[in-house]
Amino acid sequence: MLIDSHCHLNFPDFADDLNEVLDRAKAADVLVLQTICTKLSEFPNVLSLTKNNNNIYCSIGVHPHNVIDEPEFKPGEIENIINKHPSVIGVGETGLDYYYENSPREAQRDSFRAHICSARRTGLPVIIHSRSADEDTVAILRAEYNKAPFPGVLHCFSAGLSVAEAALDCGLYISISGIVTFKNAGEVRAIVKHLPLDKLLLETDAPYLSPVPCRGIRNEPSFVRHTAKYLADLLTVETEELVDQTTDNFFKLFGRAYRP
Repeated sequence: MLIDSHCHLNFPDFADDLNEVLDRAKAADVLVLQTICTKLSEFPNVLSLTKNNNNIYCSIGVHPHNVIDEPEFKPGEIENIINKHPSVIGVGETGLDYYYENSPREAQRDSFRAHICSARRTGLPVIIHSRSADEDTVAILRAEYNKAPFPGVLHCFSAGLSVAEAALDCGLYISISGIVTFKNAGEVRAIVKHLPLDKLLLETDAPYLSPVPCRGIRNEPSFVRHTAKYLADLLTVETEELVDQTTDNFFKLFGRAYRP
């Protein structure tokens, strides 16, 4: 059983053929999916995808790109929503993105800390995005962990070694996307090769970042099998072992999700 721990099924890219996408995921043994919230204003739509699909879970949060345009993430209010909806299993996607800087850096940092606070108080994992912001990501992770531990995952890993080390030191998991298969991702592969298998998850980040051999077309959950095979070869383990371990890791981290 494969799991796509991070995808965006509510995005317009899937509006015309979502049922077919889900059928292909099932045919590829991708039996659990987590569709990720990036805007509080879109959370009802994200949540609706879990209603008639008992293998789809979701998160609640504000992507760093959207912090400036979305309602403030208030842990108390968010926790009330989480308590009402068992299909919400994660907090985020949050974090820092200084590559595009669609939101001011300080606003991103404040939102990131608020998400961590909510993760700490609810016990749900915080889902962390970090791009071109290694120094501040490390500083916030370590400072917040020193206050009190919190569960979480560094999603779609493409950062530097310092971020990976900080995540592991804080007890977090690291999720591997199709980026690891990219020709120009040598630095990412060099780091990933030394990550502990019991701290890894798999994801697509669909509709983005299609893995080799699917480059150039829309990504979808069924493609996570390509990333699994590539990662197993990179780590010199059997694909079945990697799939079993990353699946176990997912259910250990996302304790609200049920194993089919």
